[in-house]
Amino acid sequence: MGIRIQVLGPVGVRDDRGRPVAAGSRRRRELLARLVAAGGYPVPLETLIDDLWPDRSPAAAGAVRTFVGELRRALEPDRPPRARSRTIETVGTGYALRVPRDRVDAHRFADTLRAVRGRPSERVASALGEALSWWAGEPYADLGSPPWVTAERARLAELHRQAVELHARALLDLGQGAPLAAELAAFAAAHPWRERAWVLLAHALYQDDRQVEALEALRGARTRLRDRFGLDAVDDIDHLERDILLRAPHLRPPPRTEDRLRLLTRADAAGTSTRLRSMSVVARAAAVTGGANLVLAQDQRAAAVAEAERAGDAELTARVIAAYDVPTIWTRPDDPARSAALVATTRRTLDRLGPDAPPALRARLLATVGLEHRGSRDRWAAEATAEAERLARELPDPAALALALNARFVQSFQRPGRTGERDAVADELIALSARHDLPTFQILGHLIKIQVHAARAEFEPAQGHADAAERLAAVHETPLVHVFTAAFRAMRLAERSPDPAEAARAYRALAADLAGAGMPGVEAGLVPLALVALHLRRRQPVPTAPDLDPGPHRAWVEPLLRHARGEVDAARRAAAALPEPPADHLYDALWAVVAHTAVRLGDRSLAAGARAALAPLRGELAGGATAALTFGPVDDLLAMLDDVGPR
Repeated sequence: MGIRIQVLGPVGVRDDRGRPVAAGSRRRRELLARLVAAGGYPVPLETLIDDLWPDRSPAAAGAVRTFVGELRRALEPDRPPRARSRTIETVGTGYALRVPRDRVDAHRFADTLRAVRGRPSERVASALGEALSWWAGEPYADLGSPPWVTAERARLAELHRQAVELHARALLDLGQGAPLAAELAAFAAAHPWRERAWVLLAHALYQDDRQVEALEALRGARTRLRDRFGLDAVDDIDHLERDILLRAPHLRPPPRTEDRLRLLTRADAAGTSTRLRSMSVVARAAAVTGGANLVLAQDQRAAAVAEAERAGDAELTARVIAAYDVPTIWTRPDDPARSAALVATTRRTLDRLGPDAPPALRARLLATVGLEHRGSRDRWAAEATAEAERLARELPDPAALALALNARFVQSFQRPGRTGERDAVADELIALSARHDLPTFQILGHLIKIQVHAARAEFEPAQGHADAAERLAAVHETPLVHVFTAAFRAMRLAERSPDPAEAARAYRALAADLAGAGMPGVEAGLVPLALVALHLRRRQPVPTAPDLDPGPHRAWVEPLLRHARGEVDAARRAAAALPEPPADHLYDALWAVVAHTAVRLGDRSLAAGARAALAPLRGELAGGATAALTFGPVDDLLAMLDDVGPR
C-alpha cells in the first residue's frame, strides 16, 4: 500500500485511493511529523525524546520505540512479521522516514517551488497553482507549538509567501493579473512590510484598469516603509510607479494563444481551487487587523465562497468556507444579508457533501452556521452548533474545537440567563488556545471573560482579562482588541464614576474608535444607547442630539424620545408597536429601555413583559453582557417595575 503524508494542515496519512490511514494518537502523529520535519535524515533517539518529552520522562525511550512499532504497522499493514520496515528505518539509535519526497506534501511543495524558479511564466503559474492548493491550513495544525513545530511552521510559512508572490508574478507576466487584485490586497495587508506584495498588488490593480488605486497602493506602501524604517526610496516601488504613469506596454502583455488555452484548462482547474482557498486564508489573516482590512476580508471571503459554489464543486466550496476561521465576539452581524447568504450556501454545501463528509470539515461548516446565524432564535442553528461541538471533541483538531466553542458562545444568547455557560466556554477557550498556540481564540476567551464578569458587576476580574487580552493583542498585532477593552473601561466609568460627564467623554472617544474599526454590527447605535442609559439611570430625559442616532435601536428608544417631547399619545402608540428585542448581546439592554418606558407611561402590560424578560437575569447588570454599557442592576429595574403593576 502506497501512502501520502500530509502536514500542510492537520497531520494525516492517506492511501493511494485517498482513503484516510489511521496514524493513531497525537503522540504517534507527533512522532511521524518530527520524522517528516527531518527531511529524510535520521533523528537520534535523544533528539526525539527532547522534542516530544521535554520533561525527560524515564519511560520516554520505551515509548518512542513502542510508537515507532505502532506507526510501522499502521503505515505498512501488509508487511510480514519481522520483515524490515520500508517506511521508518532504524538508523543507529534513531529513526529515519523513508517515504519518497513527492509523497509528503511539505517536501513536494518545497521541491516544486525550487524547481520552478527561473522557468517560463506559464509553467510557474500552472505548477504553483496546483502546489498552493495542497495547503489545508497552518502546517502541523493539530500539534500545538513545541519549538521544533514553531520553527517548521515559520519555515513553511515563508515558502508559502514566496509561492504566492511567485505565482502572482507569473500570472501578471502573462497578462492574467486582474482577478488577483482582491487576493493580493488581503495578502499585502497581512504582510505590510513585504515590498514585493505591494508591487504585485499595484500591478494587478493596473491590469484591472484601476490605475488610481494602483498608484495609491504604491504611495501608501512607500509612506509606511518610510515611517517605520526610514526608507526614502524602494526601487521596485519607484520603478513600477514610473511605469504606471508612463503606461509602459510591458505592464499589460497580451496573452499568447497557447497561454490562454493552457491556463484556462490545466492551470485554471488547479488555479481556481488555489486562488479561492488562498483568498479565504489570506482574508483570515487580514481580518484580525481590523478597519478597512476587515471590510475587505469579509468581502473577499464572500466573493470566494460564491465563486466556489458557482464552480459546482461542493468540497472546494466547503474548504473555502472553512478556511476563514476568524473568532466572533459580537452577536450582531456586520452585514446581515451577507451572513444570511453564507448560511444558505453552507447549508446547501452540507447537503451536497452528505453525511460521509470528512468530520473535521463538517464540524467547521456546522460551526460556521452557528457563527453566522447569530442574533436569532433559530433552532437549526443551535442544533448545528451542538453537532459541531460533538464532532470537534472527537477530533485531534484543536482549531476546530475552538471554532465550535465560539459558535456555542454566539448561540448561548438565544435564551437569557446563560452567563454561566459563557463563563465555562471562555475558560475552555483560554486553556485550549494556550496549549495549542491559537492566539486569536485565546484573546476571544479573555474578551468573553470580560463580558461575563461585567454582567456580574465583577470589575476587578474583568480588568484582569482586559489586560491579558491587550498583552496578547500587542504581540499578535490584533488592534481591534483595543476597541472592546476601551468599551469596557467606558462602561466601568458609567457604573462607578460619580461624574456622568466623565463616562460620556469616554463613550464619545469610543465612538471615534468604532468609526474606523470596520465593525458596523458593533458600531451601529451602541454609543447612543450607552448615553441613553446614562440619562435614564439619573431619571433624566432621553437626549435628542442629532449625533446620537440610536440606529437599529430606534424602535425601542422612540417612545422615550416622544415622551421627552411631551407627545404622550404618540409615545403610547410607539410603545404598543415595540418588537421583541433580538436574541443577542443587547437583549437585556433593550428590555431595560422598555422597562423605563413602562414606568414613564404607567403601562402595566408593558411592565409585565419587561418583568418576565428580565427575571432570568436577577443579580446581573442590565446590558452588562456587552461589557460596553449598563442600565444598572436588573434587581433595581424589577423593583421599579413592581411599582407599575402586579407581577
